[in-house]
Amino acid sequence: MNLAIFDLDNTLISGDSEAEWPRFMQKRGLLPQSHLDQSEVYYQQYLAGTLDLKAALDHQLAHLADFSRTELEQLHAEYMVERILPIIPGKARALLAAHRAQGDLVLIITATNRFLTAPIARELGVEHLIAIELAEDADGNFTGRAEGVLSFREGKIERLHAWLAERGERLADYRQTFFYSDSKNDLPLLSVVSHPVAVDPDPVLLEHAEAHGWPVISLRD
Repeated sequence: MNLAIFDLDNTLISGDSEAEWPRFMQKRGLLPQSHLDQSEVYYQQYLAGTLDLKAALDHQLAHLADFSRTELEQLHAEYMVERILPIIPGKARALLAAHRAQGDLVLIITATNRFLTAPIARELGVEHLIAIELAEDADGNFTGRAEGVLSFREGKIERLHAWLAERGERLADYRQTFFYSDSKNDLPLLSVVSHPVAVDPDPVLLEHAEAHGWPVISLRD
């Protein structure tokens, strides 16, 4: 069996789910413009490869504690319709379907939190997801903090190995391992799979992919 791993933001979707959420919330009057402005600063730092993820998470997640899980799930359903479904390319769905048709195990691994990304993974028909985990209080509401190893840069490798170990597996147990990503931040994980693929890559990843003979593809419709 093969393992096909996918980044989510700007790879399987033609946008960033973490960036779209505060825009959605601000439009609804549930976040101030100042929060959105700072979110955009962190997003540009992510694109530049200079992001302090813990600082960004402290900012991005704090407001989740102001809402119950029921309220957040209702908001997320609207967010999916307004912000996410329009940016899921048909080519991404087709690539996922092709891997499933070959009997490959499909996994999404993302540096965005599980609250935002789990419904997107379900929409894409992907059962397995590694994402940033969120702490919960005794009532199951979010505290506004992340917990555990962050699935970002080298953290994606650590989380992947831990996930495989829970299944009683290793990366080497798979005949072929694919990882599809757009970002230079994913160079660590791209470098350990047998089939790295650059998807609509940023300039740094594009240069690296071309220098190493990695496939470069586009999933944009």
